[in-house]
Amino acid sequence: MVSLAFVPALAVPVAAHASTAKGPGVLPQKTHFDLQAHRGGIGMTTEESLEGFAKALRLGVSTLELDTHVTKDEKVVVNHDRQISAQKCRDTEPVTPGDPMYPYVGKYVKDLTLAQIKTMDCGYQQLPGFPEQEVIHGFRMVELKDVLNLVKSYHANQVKLNIETKVEAGAPEQTAPRELFVRRVYEEIHASGIEDQVTIQSFDWGALMEMHRLAPTWPLVALTNYDFLQVGRPGASPWLGGLDADDFGGDFVKVAAAIPGVTALSPVYGFPQNGKIGDPGFRFYVDEAMVSEAHARGLKVIPWTCDDPATIEALMDMGIDGIITDYPNSVRQIMADRGMRLPKAYAPR
Repeated sequence: MVSLAFVPALAVPVAAHASTAKGPGVLPQKTHFDLQAHRGGIGMTTEESLEGFAKALRLGVSTLELDTHVTKDEKVVVNHDRQISAQKCRDTEPVTPGDPMYPYVGKYVKDLTLAQIKTMDCGYQQLPGFPEQEVIHGFRMVELKDVLNLVKSYHANQVKLNIETKVEAGAPEQTAPRELFVRRVYEEIHASGIEDQVTIQSFDWGALMEMHRLAPTWPLVALTNYDFLQVGRPGASPWLGGLDADDFGGDFVKVAAAIPGVTALSPVYGFPQNGKIGDPGFRFYVDEAMVSEAHARGLKVIPWTCDDPATIEALMDMGIDGIITDYPNSVRQIMADRGMRLPKAYAPR
């Protein structure tokens, strides 16, 4: 039986298996289900703010999910969008009078320095569609090392950080070059001293391959929205690091399993990607066959990003190993109602 917990990078496999041993008749989800707070829990707090990540730690999640980009001066910032969004950030003032890059909103992160980025107010309004979101007024984008330090300050030793390298393989000129991007993320994590609490995810499987070269023991997560597989189209998709899904019969599990270091798969849960059970035309991408095939290969399945309770429960019934969600508070309640083991909640130290 494969371990359903993330195995620390240097753990002895036998010990990892022993630590998650289950009694007969106990569902795997009873022993571990990976509750991932998407962007720190965007439904609860301004996305990817330290306040949001801290709130998720206090709530009790197993994983903080977050995104990274690399600035012009090679700093690693935590932000979902490669292009500064006017819906999320607004300009205040230029770093220096007459700065030709000003205004900064609408520019690519890769073309701005950290100092330029820090001038923007990215907590000036509640994000539409998230009526329960606490706005962190005056929020300034943080660096990856700030989030790593936050986890250390909480002594949250059981919490994982699922860190996405948001290399834009379909438009590589819009993000920092892949090798630079991956190297800088690696360096920040390696310097943190908690690299055994980290997994690396990406839609750009070439970035996963590059990270495996730098850190061969780090667990990797293959993201897909299905379209990026480019099944039935000639040649390899730019997102798959040189692999052609058609060489694997278009099977997501088989092609992702070919990437060294991959321990988990994160597919979109269904189509449309914000749909739910009962919606006309909604269909699941994840199904029991995908989960079974992944488990047979020793891989976990952790879909993204689902918020509807009934849809989440249907996915749980398929045997998924975790879920990425905007509302970790809601999913934690579902877990409690189903008698599942809850992640540890941490208090500030």
